[in-house]
Amino acid sequence: MYEFLTQHSLYVVLIIALTVWLGIAYYLMRLERIVTKYEQSSSHSTNPPPE
Repeated sequence: MYEFLTQHSLYVVLIIALTVWLGIAYYLMRLERIVTKYEQSSSHSTNPPPE
């Protein structure tokens, strides 16, 4: 296994880069869900009820 990694270091770099990009994408999707939830809850509390 170590021999493969030393001979094909480009694959190691690509795997690490892919892992980082997937982590960033997951974090942004989670953050978007949280922000959307807070926006919806704040819009309900600031608007007066219809008459």
